[in-house]
Amino acid sequence: MEIDGDLLGLTDADEEHEAEEIVDRDGLRMLEALLFAAAEPLSEAELIERLPKGCDVPSLLAELVTHYEARGVNLVRLAGKWMFRTAEDLSFLMHRDREEERKLSRAALETLAIIGYHQPVTRAEIEEIRGVSTSKGTLDVLLETSWIRMRGRRRTPGRPVTYGTTELFLVHFGLDSIKDLPGLEELKGAGLLDSAIPASFMVPTPNDASELDEDEDPLEEGDLFDDEEMDLES
Repeated sequence: MEIDGDLLGLTDADEEHEAEEIVDRDGLRMLEALLFAAAEPLSEAELIERLPKGCDVPSLLAELVTHYEARGVNLVRLAGKWMFRTAEDLSFLMHRDREEERKLSRAALETLAIIGYHQPVTRAEIEEIRGVSTSKGTLDVLLETSWIRMRGRRRTPGRPVTYGTTELFLVHFGLDSIKDLPGLEELKGAGLLDSAIPASFMVPTPNDASELDEDEDPLEEGDLFDDEEMDLES
């Protein structure tokens, strides 16, 4: 039996507010279902497109973040997209289910760090910063991890390939954007930089914009499969 709101002393504003709460609860459940079922992180724009019109997605995301912050999985934003992830303090429980990880060599780690901070960067520029040659195998390993990508070709003699990081790099290292990489003070605090570094020393501002720089040309067809392309800079 339908009961008239007037008999319960409900005003039109009360009924409207109650309806909004029902919509919000439904929106929250739908948002939660989308994020749980997604095979990859979803951007806010993708969530807005999939949810019913009128859902306040930013507010619903904030509510879900709060709801899950003390649970076994957390809702986190990485690489500008949203995903559920095992709480950091419980990651040890997953070690049996993980694939055996191959430890990167020192050369690969140094190369990855240089690409992260100096992108877009060529192989010759990486070698100049490291002070030693960089083997094709080192770049191959990083490309296989999908943490770096070939961006384009520098408009210089030889047209060397430029490298940059990927979205998977951000997700793996728990970064929302490339600008979240440690700065000068953080690197010094972690003991990764000498405390007596020159006053003029500066950590470059990382930039992983998808748009090519003015001195870059797009990759040509077949570049991704050319075994000799990395040797153009040698």
